[in-house]
Amino acid sequence: MLSSDPALWTTSEQRRAIAALELGSVELFDAQVARIDRLNADINAVCTLDLERGRAECRRADELAAGGASLGPLHGIPITIKDAIETAGLRSTGGSTELQSHVPAADAPVVASLRRAGATVFGKTNLPEWSGDWQAFNAMFGTTNNPWDLSRMPGGSSGGAAAAVATGMTSFEIGTDIGGSVRVPSAFCGVFGHKPSFGVIPTLGYLDEPNGGGVESDVNVFGPIARSAEDLRLILDVTAGPTPDKSVAWRLDLPECLAADLSGLRIGVWFDEPTLPQDPEMMTVLHALLPKLVHAGALVDIDTRPAIDLAASWTSGMQIIGAAAGVSDNDQGTTHTDWLFADRNRARTRAAWAEYFRHVDVLLCPVSITPAIPHNQEGTLGSRWMKVGDLDVRYALLGAWAALIGSVYLPSTSVPVGHTPAGLPVGIQVVAPYLHDRTAITVGGLIADVADGYRVPPCAL
Repeated sequence: MLSSDPALWTTSEQRRAIAALELGSVELFDAQVARIDRLNADINAVCTLDLERGRAECRRADELAAGGASLGPLHGIPITIKDAIETAGLRSTGGSTELQSHVPAADAPVVASLRRAGATVFGKTNLPEWSGDWQAFNAMFGTTNNPWDLSRMPGGSSGGAAAAVATGMTSFEIGTDIGGSVRVPSAFCGVFGHKPSFGVIPTLGYLDEPNGGGVESDVNVFGPIARSAEDLRLILDVTAGPTPDKSVAWRLDLPECLAADLSGLRIGVWFDEPTLPQDPEMMTVLHALLPKLVHAGALVDIDTRPAIDLAASWTSGMQIIGAAAGVSDNDQGTTHTDWLFADRNRARTRAAWAEYFRHVDVLLCPVSITPAIPHNQEGTLGSRWMKVGDLDVRYALLGAWAALIGSVYLPSTSVPVGHTPAGLPVGIQVVAPYLHDRTAITVGGLIADVADGYRVPPCAL
C-alpha cells in the first residue's frame, strides 16, 4: 500500500502516477520541499537549493503531460545530486571551500542523461571534503546526521544523498563510489544503492580537487541511490553508456538477468571473516537472512570462496584506491611503478573472481564491518579509532569489504535486509560478475522481497 505522501513512494511508483495523470510533478516537488523544510534542519542532508527553477521545470512537465507528451522515462521527477558532481547553473563544490562559489557552465554527462530523460535537478546534497571519508561533514555546510539516529554518521561520502533518499527529500540520488561511498551510506541509512561495474556510467564532472572534472579516475564510479531495486535498474538504464567522446563508436549492452525468483539461484556467502572484526548484532541480522533464502529455493553456498586472501586483497585494493584518490590532497606517496605492480596484482585477483563466478551467480558479503557509528571527526581518516562491538579498531577498516569489491571493478548492490536491536539499518552487498550489473540489482530486489527492504525512518513518518 502506498504512503499518503508521494515523496516516500519509489521513483517507479512516482513516474507511473505522473504518466497516468494521478500525480503532478509540482505536487511531488512541493511534497519533497515540505520534507526538506521539516527535516533538513536536523539531518542537514541538502546543502544547496534552486527552488524557483525546480518548480518552473516541474510546472512545464505537468503542462506537457496534460497534453499527452513525455520528456522520457523520468518525466517530471524532481531530484537532488551529490555535491561532488557538476550541475549546470547550480553551485557544485566538492565539499571544499576552494570551490565554494563554483557554478559549472555544463552538466556532468551523468546529470545531462538524467535531464534528457525528463528529471529536474533542484538541489545538491552534503559530503566530506573531496568525497574523502565514510561520513559527511565539511567546513561550509557542517555535519549530516543519520536519519535513524542523529548522533550517528549517515555513511559517506554520499551521506547527504542517502539521508535525503531515506527521508523523501528527493526521488533518488546519484552518488560516487571509490571506496564504498554509495554502498556504505546506503547501508547506514537503510536504502538501496548500486556501485556499477567500473566504466559503465561516465564519471566526468567529478570534483575531487580544485581543477577536477576533466578526467576519469581509476576505481571511481557514479551510482544510483534509491528506495527500491526497481528504481536502481531504471536509473542505471538511463545513465549507463560511453563518455561523449567514445559514443561515436562504442555501445553498451549489459547482460540481462532473467531470474523471476530466488529458486535455483546459486548464492555464495562470505560473512564470517577471521581477519576482520565485525559487529555481532550486524552479523546476527545477516545470518538470519540465510534461512529465508533457502526457504525461497536459493542454493546457498557458505563454503566456496574466491581463491584470494581477503586481508591482502583489501589492503592492495586500498593502495590502488589511495593512489586514485590521492590527487585530492596532492599525495605523492605512490609512484607510477608502484601502481603498475598493484594493477598487475589486481589483474590476477580479477581472474580469481571470474573463476569463482563460474560456480555461483552472486556473492553476498557485508557492506562494512559495522552499522552506523557515532560521529567521529577528530584527527584524520588514517588516525581515527572506533568501536566495533567491544573492540577498539582502526577507522580505516570500515572500508575493507567495500575496497575488496570496488578495487576489482565488480558491480555491487547494497540492499537493506534488517535492523539491529537499537534500530540501526543493516545492509548487504550483492556482488555479481563484471558487467553483470543487472544481475546484482535483480537478485538484490529478490532478496529484499524476503528480507526487510526499505523502511521510512521514524523521524520522517
